[in-house]
Amino acid sequence: MTSAFMSDSALEIQLGLSIKDIEPHAWNSLVCGQSPFVQHGFLLALEQSGSVSAKTGWEPCHIAVYQQGCLVAAMPLYIKHHSYGEYVFDWAWADAYRRNGLAYYPKLLTAIPFTPSQSPRLLTQDRTLPIRLAAPIFEAVKAYGEKIGASSWHVLFPDHGTAEVLDTTDLIRREACQFHWNNKNFRSFDDFLATCNSRKRKNLKKERSDVAQQGFRFERLIGAQITAEIWDQFYVFYQNTYQVRGQYGYLTREFFTALHASMPAQVFLIMVSHQDRSGYVAGAMFLKDDTTLYGRYWGCEQDYQNLHFETCYYQGIDICIAEKLQRFDAGAQGEHKLRRGFEPVITCSYHWISHPQFSKAIRDYCEEERSHTEAYKQAAREQLPFKADNSGNQGLSIIKEDN
Repeated sequence: MTSAFMSDSALEIQLGLSIKDIEPHAWNSLVCGQSPFVQHGFLLALEQSGSVSAKTGWEPCHIAVYQQGCLVAAMPLYIKHHSYGEYVFDWAWADAYRRNGLAYYPKLLTAIPFTPSQSPRLLTQDRTLPIRLAAPIFEAVKAYGEKIGASSWHVLFPDHGTAEVLDTTDLIRREACQFHWNNKNFRSFDDFLATCNSRKRKNLKKERSDVAQQGFRFERLIGAQITAEIWDQFYVFYQNTYQVRGQYGYLTREFFTALHASMPAQVFLIMVSHQDRSGYVAGAMFLKDDTTLYGRYWGCEQDYQNLHFETCYYQGIDICIAEKLQRFDAGAQGEHKLRRGFEPVITCSYHWISHPQFSKAIRDYCEEERSHTEAYKQAAREQLPFKADNSGNQGLSIIKEDN
């Protein structure tokens, strides 16, 4: 269902669009080389491959803002019929609705499917436009939500710029914690290790040495180096990660082909072989932009001691150092990242709840939750491996290591 709304500044706001309805160059001109996850090619690969659709519970209904026929702003938007693949958990909210005889689904969601990474959510070239657009878009989304019977609208993992804009609205702010690695102008992995205290440095070196002694070899593949056969093998590893939990991966095999075709210079694989085996035994997929490395998917044929840490974290750190990338976002969750130098950072989400009583209850809950999240972040900093003069935080170990 496509709808159009006119703002006071003669801007036309269209909702309910597939990414195919928006011209790729016009969309990408708003991205301006930022995160790969908001590029037209990434969102198109999700739709073309059938990974997101009404059938999978991710119905595209993107927002496009036009002025005199020119696209001046855009925002990803989906109609959701469940809460899978979001990484900001609202299952308790949905259950509370159910217990009170109310329908929580459908809901509206501004996010990148299956991607818990911060990136712009309101895309514009004119950096003064988002503040002017915040209220009109908010009203347009609410009106669209009323048309389709949506209970709510949720904006997940916005970058700092988008968060500043959303803070000017009446949306409920919720906070959580992730772990990112920061490149402090390191010239080598040993340079990074030198910032760690002796015990943690010894543990990290032992993990890498252990993997090398087991006879694993690592290949970094990009562009034409990644053949269809290699993608086939990687997809087996990707599905293995889910199947051990009795699930299936969200993404279809066609997604990886489409993504590789649309942004070959930003997508690469680390494929792992073993001296005593033929073929590959594990693999991990990464994306990058000008400043940041993103670790996304991993899998292996069986468990190997420390191979996950080497493939998904240490190989990524090596890439950041070699390519002078500033940051490594290795995905959601994972307190085991702390002892490997990934620092806690606050992420946020924003929520509009149509039901007045539920809106107040959720707002109160999120306000209380924020104080706990900040305390968790400070406790997490105590787990970092750095010397006191590098982190300024050394203290009692209170978070259980997840190996």
